[in-house]
This record gives sequence, structure tokens and C-alpha cells, in this order.
Amino acid sequence: MSTKAGVCAAGAGAASASHEASAAGDTGGPAAEVSASRPGFVAAQRPVPADAPEPLPEPERAGLRLEVVMGALSDPLRMRIVRTLLLESEAFDHTCGWFGLDRPKSSLTHHFRALRDAGLIRQRQYGLERRSHVRVDDLEARFPGLLALVADWRE
Repeated sequence: MSTKAGVCAAGAGAASASHEASAAGDTGGPAAEVSASRPGFVAAQRPVPADAPEPLPEPERAGLRLEVVMGALSDPLRMRIVRTLLLESEAFDHTCGWFGLDRPKSSLTHHFRALRDAGLIRQRQYGLERRSHVRVDDLEARFPGLLALVADWRE
């Protein structure tokens, strides 16, 4: 599905090389260990496509703060977005239209930006659309077990 520019988050821009290096590490790693130890948790880890654009600005791994992450997850819609990305991803990343959320574009922009600013998701600008995926390796490194809790969450 196609979306308008800026939908799912505001503020496009080039990210630093360290963001891309972190993105390159999105294959395997701690998520596989978590999914093996907790059968209900399966995060689809896919390699970064060669033609993927640079990620939008986001906090570095070391700068992720638990209170900010938990604040972003305190909203049920944002929790559902992260959980859906963890458990139902069909590709490397997804547009906000993939979620089938019946919300105004401005509301979705706010929610996806809150998730990105907290460091929960990584977004990339593909032409007029933004696509997102969970920063599994970064979150598991900083807050082991948090994503398993999100995966086990029920509305």
C-alpha cells in the first residue's frame, strides 16, 4: 500500500553511518536466542536489503532509556504496532498502511514517530512512504526479555 510522504513519522533526514552499521546487524542474534527460550516469541529477522535507504534519525543503542521505551509502549496502539511487527512481519519492513489501522494519517504519524524517537522501531524513507521494523538486536542488548513481554501481551 502506498502512503503520502511523512506518514508514519515526521522529519526525514540522513542518519549517521553508525545507524546503518547497527541496521546491518539486524540479522539473527539475541532475537533467535529469545525465541528459542520463549516459544511464544518469534521475531522475523530478515537481512537489510542491499537497496535499503539510510534509516531516519533515531537514538543510538547506548542512548536507549527504559523509561522512554516504556512510555512509548504505554499506549495500547503503539504496543499493538510493535507486537504486530514482531509476530506478523511479512517482509523486512512495513508501511503504516500494512497494519490496517483506522486512524487519521496525522495520528499515525504521531504514533510511529513516538516509537522511532523512543528507539523501538527503525524507519526508512522509500520514495513517498516510510517503512518500519523493530530494532530487535538493540532492544535485546539493552533490555533483555522486554520484547518477549511485548510479544506475550494481550489486549
